[in-house]
Amino acid sequence: MIVQNRMTKNPETISPEEFLASGLVEMHKGGFRRLPVVQDGKLIGIITDRDLREHAALLEQTKISAVMTKDLLTVTPRATLEQAAKLMLSHKISGLPVTDAGQLVGVITTSDILQAFLDMLGASDERSFRIDFVLEEGHDLGLAANTIAEAGGEITGVGTHRDSWEASRVCYLHVRTTDRDRLVDALKTKGYTVLGVHV
Repeated sequence: MIVQNRMTKNPETISPEEFLASGLVEMHKGGFRRLPVVQDGKLIGIITDRDLREHAALLEQTKISAVMTKDLLTVTPRATLEQAAKLMLSHKISGLPVTDAGQLVGVITTSDILQAFLDMLGASDERSFRIDFVLEEGHDLGLAANTIAEAGGEITGVGTHRDSWEASRVCYLHVRTTDRDRLVDALKTKGYTVLGVHV
């Protein structure tokens, strides 16, 4: 999944010549935590709610240009969500401007990435639940998927992980069905160790 499919396109922006008070109004109005600063069509900085809090006594007298962050981290629309997430984590920030040839085309935030994560796992579907089971030596994910389908379940998402202390991989499937117990029993009958069922 790439950034351009998950970013907020054509985000609200502010001019460097405006005052912080205007930034506060725009953030409150739109529910934003950051505003890209654009001049002559080019992204030149970003202002955040933290900047506004730090200068709360001078909102009417201080221009955006005086406190905006100029040394920007950005991603392109073609970057993967994983790349954006790693950048945000390593720099402890919650959003990134998305630029293409210096032009601002969007903003990607941690909320966007978390929603994409839920969608990829199939967890956005309120009708689904998650089954965790061990994928031990000799067990096959394809067989588990077929077992779920034969028992009347529809898989909406798949994932696996292996913690350092675990010898086997844990697999989790997000599934829709009207008979949860039937799916669990079907997996157990095929020899899978079911670790849990989570709504």
